[in-house]
Amino acid sequence: MEPELEQAIGIRIRTLRQEKALTLDDLAAASGVSRAMISRIERAEASPTASLLARICAALGLSLSAFFAEEGQASPLARRQEQQVWRDPETGYLRRSVSPPGTASDVDIVEVEFPAGARVSFPPHASAHGMMQHIWLFDGELEMTAGETVYRLRPGDCLFMPVGEGHVFHNPGNAPARYCVVLDRGGR
Repeated sequence: MEPELEQAIGIRIRTLRQEKALTLDDLAAASGVSRAMISRIERAEASPTASLLARICAALGLSLSAFFAEEGQASPLARRQEQQVWRDPETGYLRRSVSPPGTASDVDIVEVEFPAGARVSFPPHASAHGMMQHIWLFDGELEMTAGETVYRLRPGDCLFMPVGEGHVFHNPGNAPARYCVVLDRGGR
């Protein structure tokens, strides 16, 4: 991960934690992530995995998309070279925020490149209840687990599912999967 992005993630977590008047211990208890790890992330000494960052975001009352949403001046156009990209240091999962930042839209569009064999679990979190997502697979294979149900997606397939109940993304194939997540925050 780029050092600037690691630092920006750390600053954003610290700022959100402080805005909510949470101590490191409070956030650790709410997220299930150790105080030491949160402190290391805030100081840009550690890169959070997608699953770990999702747990911290949930404890802060945010989705991953809302966490990465840039503040500032809204523009109806988000050029590819200006879109924020983040790579999960554990799986190599590459996440590109496609939606123009700062708009009043309740919809976020995210492009994902997911390595062969990769698996990422997103725990249930109450702050995302009411939020829905479409997973639209372009290339490769994707196995989605929601509760006890496993869905196997092939190119062109689209799965609609709630965000807050938790889910697992898995690429069972031997080639990268490329897909789009269309997240609807439902008027939040």
